[in-house]
Amino acid sequence: MKEIVEERAARLGEYIVSENATVRGTALKFGISKSTVHKDVSKRLRYIDPLLFKKVNKVLQQNKSERHIRGGEATRNKYLFMSKNAKNKGI
Repeated sequence: MKEIVEERAARLGEYIVSENATVRGTALKFGISKSTVHKDVSKRLRYIDPLLFKKVNKVLQQNKSERHIRGGEATRNKYLFMSKNAKNKGI
């Protein structure tokens, strides 16, 4: 069982680095929870593959620093969508 967890952590780390993916996107891709992805790449991977852990950590830090931008874009798109729907309905 332990080997399976270690293999999963390595696969998740490789995916995050190669796709520059977020934890949420990785969880969706692999069909597991965000908590599992986060624990695998931030705790377990450190001992399994330290070099890969450093690469993953760099991507995660970049994602964290860009988080507020993504949130702002999502809110902007939401209100643009709502205003377009209101115009189409004649409101």
